[in-house]
Amino acid sequence: MTQQTAKPSTDRIVATGPVPSTSSGTQRKRAFIKSYGCQMNVYDSERMAAALTAEGYEIADGPEGTDLVVLNTCHIREKAAEKVYSELGRLKPLREARAAEGGKLTLAVAGCVAQAEGAEIIARQPAVDVVVGPQAYHRLPAMVRAAEAGTRSVDTDFPAEDKFDHLAPDTRANRNPSAFLTVQEGCDKFCTFCVVPYTRGAEVSRPAARIIAEAEALVARGVREITLLGQNVNAWHGTPEPGMGAGLGGLIRRLARIEGLARIRYTTSHPRDMDEGLIAAHGEEAKLMPYLHLPVQAGADRILQAMNRGHTAASYIDLVAKIRAARPDLALSGDFIVGFPGETDAEFEDTLALVREITYAQAYSFKYSPRPGTPAATREDQVSEAVKSDRLTRLQALLAEQQSAFQRSKIGQRMAVLLEKPGRHAGQMVGRSPWLQPVHLAATPEQKGQILTVEITGAGSNSLSAIAV
Repeated sequence: MTQQTAKPSTDRIVATGPVPSTSSGTQRKRAFIKSYGCQMNVYDSERMAAALTAEGYEIADGPEGTDLVVLNTCHIREKAAEKVYSELGRLKPLREARAAEGGKLTLAVAGCVAQAEGAEIIARQPAVDVVVGPQAYHRLPAMVRAAEAGTRSVDTDFPAEDKFDHLAPDTRANRNPSAFLTVQEGCDKFCTFCVVPYTRGAEVSRPAARIIAEAEALVARGVREITLLGQNVNAWHGTPEPGMGAGLGGLIRRLARIEGLARIRYTTSHPRDMDEGLIAAHGEEAKLMPYLHLPVQAGADRILQAMNRGHTAASYIDLVAKIRAARPDLALSGDFIVGFPGETDAEFEDTLALVREITYAQAYSFKYSPRPGTPAATREDQVSEAVKSDRLTRLQALLAEQQSAFQRSKIGQRMAVLLEKPGRHAGQMVGRSPWLQPVHLAATPEQKGQILTVEITGAGSNSLSAIAV
């Protein structure tokens, strides 16, 4: 599974801004949702926010003065559970203050830490009222109602029903021009370093008709760009529409026919699931952006085998060559783990050699850290922290050099940029290039959602500056 090491924590807040009180004049209850980790959690938090809004909640932009706080947790990072308990400790004074006012602050822990820890969370932190895993968050409103009546509840089942069938449609305002859309969940790969198969369950794909309907609803609300999400998104094998091509490539081609949808992306992919149809879509479907996150994790075959990745360094290099032949301007992003148990100096050099061979526009790299319950965590040949730190420094220096070169290569080019939000300075907007780079340029908030042709005038380590043409 690739998402285990794919993204640094984003700690994003899902909020829709102030909502007026109900027509009866009574103040609506307020909820705050904090989302940690990957894009999948951000999407899940948005769906939880929609479900709570349908229950009459206002979604707040902070925990102060709220009736409900949901921590949508991630198990990717080291000591993830301890960080959740620390956050719960910081919320304790707010809970006490709410009680002093005669009210109640309900605390809910959702997501992958909830799935992994279960009832232990309530045992360790009695202030928690609700623990709900990522496959059961459609039951959150009912669990919150029970908590308000004095009943704590834990739900970490993998229910037979499709949670998406039981969620209220997301009709909230203030929609950004880009959105996430989950098409696949779970993982069957069982990489030996990864907890995701245990917290997200087996691979399950949503039917194409439901994905298309959700995409059409997003576009109707002003979305111009959709990123398809899955733990192994290119393993999507949902029921297709009649006449639609198979696999993720077929789904992308069908979504590209939605009028008003300008851009399509997908993440996170596994090399084993890049089939010929998806590769061809990169070369033939103009709405599919030329940016691909394709984790390799290591460059030595023995380590890849120990990780249970199911590919070799050579097969990965050949796969990238095929994709680039289909889409020559494609930019590649990847994931790397250094210091996996038993990794030698020579095997780490193999990883550096692979990076030089491929060249990446962006990458995420981490020191191996054991995850309880995973096979690699029990190995006795753990690499020392000092060696892991040294290897990570060397790898990140090489990756930063490649990223900087990619950024500079865009200076002087003209490209289409989707404007997403105001920048830090007055009269400035930030958009995204086809290669996912933030682009800063002079524009007005009224232009949010427009796709402008710009010329790139400067390049930083992570963003570009431009002028509209």
